[in-house]
Amino acid sequence: MASKMHLVFLAFLSLISPFMVAQADPGYSYGYGFGWGSGSGNDYSSLSPYFYDFSCPQANNIIASVLENAVAQDPRMAASLLRLHFHDCFVQGCDASILLDDSAAFVSEKKAKPNLNSLRGFTVIDEIKARLEEACPETVSCADILALVARAASVLSGGPNWEVPLGRRDSKAANMLLANATIPPPILTAQKLIASFQQQGLDEVDLVALSGAHTIGVARCTSFKQRLYSQSGNSQPDLSLEKAYLNELKSVCPSSGGDNNITPLDYASPKAFDNTYYKLILGGRGLLFTDQQLYSGNYANLAQLVKSYAEDEGLFFDQFAKSMVKMGKISPLLGTNGEVRKYCRRPN
Repeated sequence: MASKMHLVFLAFLSLISPFMVAQADPGYSYGYGFGWGSGSGNDYSSLSPYFYDFSCPQANNIIASVLENAVAQDPRMAASLLRLHFHDCFVQGCDASILLDDSAAFVSEKKAKPNLNSLRGFTVIDEIKARLEEACPETVSCADILALVARAASVLSGGPNWEVPLGRRDSKAANMLLANATIPPPILTAQKLIASFQQQGLDEVDLVALSGAHTIGVARCTSFKQRLYSQSGNSQPDLSLEKAYLNELKSVCPSSGGDNNITPLDYASPKAFDNTYYKLILGGRGLLFTDQQLYSGNYANLAQLVKSYAEDEGLFFDQFAKSMVKMGKISPLLGTNGEVRKYCRRPN
């Protein structure tokens, strides 16, 4: 199995993977990328999968080799790096603000409630950036690294591949307060989830497809303990939780203590990017309240999408790829806006 996955990943490196299921939409430029020498403003059409073809053609190989080694050492790292891209794009756009440490001018988004003691993978990004700076100084942005790493994490876990539109630049500041306000917490109802995604220009299809990233990774007890013991403040569990699963979770997360204990978001295939996540939701075994709300939140369109992805993994893969491309277009800094950081943790 490991050998087969390695071969798939080698195919990804050459960008001829049979999992290439989503292309950049017609709004993207298909011209060759010559770096940052032209253009200004936020013209999204200047994003192109070929942006670094001349200025840093080895970028994909460098990113993939570092990530493959990181995931071999820590299989959870794929999910952690995929999550970084989500948490970046939902706060002032896909600008790598999530990577910035505290400075005299701002508080890091890493200290926001959805991120504190939760986000991982920053040292992997540091290693990738250092390697890229050696090969192509001041060329590949941290924002584009996050987008490329998210795609590589999916492929390395057995999930879909897609062409990543490139050309984003990096912000010079972070916004911790905005991170608290815009990253959806795991307690939102279906209605509030829809509203949260709509604020980012994402629709219900994107919501259900992108939630499928929870097919890999883990969550801490603090993210879902309320469901187990007092969902509505009445000392009763969430009724949408299947009873046997509820008891299993209680054994991992006691009513007192254990907040940092972890359990897989998809216990049936926690390391494989597949559609089992949706199958579990159909049976009342979505780990987070927000996971289960996709099916049990009284929104027929969401529930039908969950059923469709549970029945057809190819359909899920196709839409996940398209929605990742769409999410990656949220308010990027382009042209002469922002900068290309030399070190992802601080502005130049």
